[in-house]
Amino acid sequence: MRILVATDAWHPQVNGVVRTLTKLADAAEALGGEFTFLTPQSFRTFAMPSYRDVRLAMPRPARIARLIEEARPDSIHIATEGPIGLMVRRYCRQRRLPFTTSFHTRFPEYVRARVPVPGALIWRALRRFHSPSRAVMAATPALARELTERGFDNVVLWPRGVDTGLFHPRAVDLCLPAPVFLSVGRVAVEKNLEAFLDLDLPGTKVIVGDGPARASLEEAYPDAIFLGEKHGEELADIYAAADVFVFPSKTDTFGLVLLEALASGLPVAAFPVKGPRDVIGDAPVGALDHDLRSACFAALGVSRQDCVEFAANYTWEASARVFIDSILAVGAVLPGRTGAEPPRRAA
Repeated sequence: MRILVATDAWHPQVNGVVRTLTKLADAAEALGGEFTFLTPQSFRTFAMPSYRDVRLAMPRPARIARLIEEARPDSIHIATEGPIGLMVRRYCRQRRLPFTTSFHTRFPEYVRARVPVPGALIWRALRRFHSPSRAVMAATPALARELTERGFDNVVLWPRGVDTGLFHPRAVDLCLPAPVFLSVGRVAVEKNLEAFLDLDLPGTKVIVGDGPARASLEEAYPDAIFLGEKHGEELADIYAAADVFVFPSKTDTFGLVLLEALASGLPVAAFPVKGPRDVIGDAPVGALDHDLRSACFAALGVSRQDCVEFAANYTWEASARVFIDSILAVGAVLPGRTGAEPPRRAA
């Protein structure tokens, strides 16, 4: 089954959307899925206002059509609501082709953190964007319920996974005063990092990631350690060396970094909001508290082995299987294409 994924988020961006799509494609190969990506790399781009590290594409309809037709997909999935997503949606609508979409980002909260735009207007635009989709894929049951309550149709659950071959406990020493409280992710206003950096905590606060707020936060919090972007084994070592993973965001729809931390044996401290609440629930792998400082201290007492065992339930193979099965279940296969069902493992 050949699936074309249209996404405005792509390398060299470092975020959950890019990691999700990359891991999805890798895992789908074993299930008979072949992914092609339609990304900003195929177009001229410009810097996103207020976030110059993110480049937005300037796609033209004719080039979009040519790239899709050259890919000869069995199915089309639109992962983002940006310029590429809009153009691919237009292509499908004009030709009455079925497609699926996914909901990754709480744009109303992200936009409100930057400019005073009413959230209702943004939600209305998002509903309109996703309304023709055969299936709107959401990462958690709570997000799926919220989208349904907000008037989105055809919402289905698409869980995420974690690479336990990369993220696992290991003996690493960062040579920093303990305990080490770690946060990983984009360093931007919507991540609410000040809520973490303002805490009176012992030991060391470590921030991994980059973004438009990094320079100002480094200046405002000289006692914190800002390591910039880290990848692969180097990132996995940092997870394993820390004592608590602090997730101050209140806007994330899921938070892949939560699973990466747990797989590394790192308990989580977070606010009891959608995202961390949906991932952790009542499992004894972290502490969710409106008092983030209390959550940090409570997480220090959590069993690291419990975290590892919890994360083992999330695999990218299972995520890819749900993704492909959802496309088949809603009939989002293009006319004239078979979209053969992927092979099943023997029981």
